[in-house]
Amino acid sequence: MAIDEGKLNDFMGKFVADIGAVMHAATIVVGDQLGLYKALAEKPQSADALARRTETDPRYLREWLSSQAASGYVMYDAASETFSMSEEQAFALATEGSPAFIPGAFQIAVAQFKAIPKMTQALRTGLASAGTSTTPASFRAPSASSGRATPPIWSRAGFPR
Repeated sequence: MAIDEGKLNDFMGKFVADIGAVMHAATIVVGDQLGLYKALAEKPQSADALARRTETDPRYLREWLSSQAASGYVMYDAASETFSMSEEQAFALATEGSPAFIPGAFQIAVAQFKAIPKMTQALRTGLASAGTSTTPASFRAPSASSGRATPPIWSRAGFPR
């Protein structure tokens, strides 16, 4: 087998980007569910101030904020020891109904993992699971047209047809 190193590197680069997205899915959904992005979008804050405001644990919140800053989802000012968001970050992470609302996409990603057993069964048997339900944990991103939560296709039939 002759491996083209350039093609392998391109493929591995795609994998690295994909695994990064997977690793951030949970942190972004948590940030949305706890209102961390919305609170931070209002004004720059220290981790302790944001923890008080959002009734979260300061130590764990500092870890969460640091990972978000390292990935470019929020900003950190070392001189003032505060975290903040640019207008663009706030638009994409804290503004529900925005056409760029990222947490909705990551909620879909999290739901995909929950659907793996149903997808596996369907691929093996040709039959989708019946009786699936839509829950806020599976998807709650607003649709672009209505601003209301839109259930995923697989909530009706087990997974996309």
